[in-house]
Amino acid sequence: MSGHSKWENIKRKKGATDAARAKIFTKIGREIAVCVKEGGADPAGNARLRDLIQKAKANNVPNDNIDRCIKKAAGDGDKNNYESMVYEGYGPSGVAVIVECLTDNKNRTAGDVRHYFDKFGGNLGTSGCVSFMFSDKGEIVVENNGGDEDKIMEDCFEAGADDFNIDDDVIEIACGPNDVHSVREALSSMGYNVLSAEATKVPSNYTTLTDEEAIKKMNLLLDALDDNDDVQNVYHNWDMPQEPDED
Repeated sequence: MSGHSKWENIKRKKGATDAARAKIFTKIGREIAVCVKEGGADPAGNARLRDLIQKAKANNVPNDNIDRCIKKAAGDGDKNNYESMVYEGYGPSGVAVIVECLTDNKNRTAGDVRHYFDKFGGNLGTSGCVSFMFSDKGEIVVENNGGDEDKIMEDCFEAGADDFNIDDDVIEIACGPNDVHSVREALSSMGYNVLSAEATKVPSNYTTLTDEEAIKKMNLLLDALDDNDDVQNVYHNWDMPQEPDED
């Protein structure tokens, strides 16, 4: 599977502090709240909710927190109405960036995102200015139990996958963005432990940064966006250097 894996970013953040974990819980909680209001609180009848519960568990969100979030969103007591917003722009040296948000205050979120781009050497653009450089894909990550590669390939394609990549710890599987739920469920029924399953955006080409100041500012921009509770997903075409695995 070509391109940079979102799973690498997940692994990179495994050593997150308690504060960072709380941010992750908040972000996933918003996704669950929106999902429950749109599709109901029963995971059996809401495939997207099943995927989000799996995502929450993969990020070590306690089951009690997940249950409370679902019950709150399903009840009359939750007055939060989150709206989906997408911002596009350029980071340092023309790196393409897409920012997906869930917000209860569009003015606040737009101001924050614009401030980050301005502060760290980028500029916020108009809708569509960089999205044409990305394709929507489905990405499913399952645990690699050391199975036979031919059997894994057979199972992936039988489940409806387009491509797959076997890593030491995981198997990364690509599919159509609308096929995530069906492929995930097919793999689960085959006995695979699904760690994450979601639609993502994959850039058609990558930008390499060599200037140390540009690299520093791009990292600061991504950190600032990740740290904002309103920001759900950030996609970019920076050819990030791989960090060495920690022992």
